[in-house]
Amino acid sequence: MQKIATRVFIYSSIVFGIIGILVVFTLPGTGTDADSPYFGIHILLMKLLFATVCIILPSFALSIAGKYLNGK
Repeated sequence: MQKIATRVFIYSSIVFGIIGILVVFTLPGTGTDADSPYFGIHILLMKLLFATVCIILPSFALSIAGKYLNGK
C-alpha cells in the first residue's frame, strides 16, 4: 500500500508541475475577453490543477502514514 501511495504521489506531483506551467503559459492577457479560446483552456487547466492537489494530499498522507505505521 505504501509503495502504491508513494508512486501515486510522485506521478501526481509531476502532473501538478506540468499543469502549473501550462496554466502560466495560458494566462489570458490584460486585454483578453472571456470569449477568447485561451480563457476556456485556462479554466480547464485550473480545474485540473486543483484536482491533482486533491490526489497529491491523500496519497502523501497515506505514504507517510504507511512509513510510520509499518513498524508497529
